[in-house]
Amino acid sequence: MNLQRRLAWALLVLRFTVFLVMLMWTLDKFLRPGHAAGVVSHFYAMPHLGPTLFLLIGVLELLLLLAFVLGVARRFTYAAVLVLHGASTLAAWSQYLHPYASENLMFFAAWPMLAACLALYLLREADAMSIDGWRRAVASPRS
Repeated sequence: MNLQRRLAWALLVLRFTVFLVMLMWTLDKFLRPGHAAGVVSHFYAMPHLGPTLFLLIGVLELLLLLAFVLGVARRFTYAAVLVLHGASTLAAWSQYLHPYASENLMFFAAWPMLAACLALYLLREADAMSIDGWRRAVASPRS
């Protein structure tokens, strides 16, 4: 398998696993809107956001994530996922100050995922196993 093919597979796996994690967070907004409200209140200092708002946010996130996992509008969707995950990683800054208190050590898993999001954004043009990659290949077939 050549380098381009291995890179395409690696980016597909990164995209799918980032999608999987973010999907769980998005589903939390549908299944436990009260929990999502508590997370936003605690980490983002935005109390009093109702469950209806979290359902709307969940729908918008789900649409974004579906476009992301399919590789549609890569410049926008990969950047949006990077920003969303970056914001959630940085919002938990106080957890990093006391890694061995409670379950704070789990928060450190956000950093490699943030790196994966950044890699996907930076290498988006090489992400051939995506809708945009397929469109590009069809538009300019190899001679």
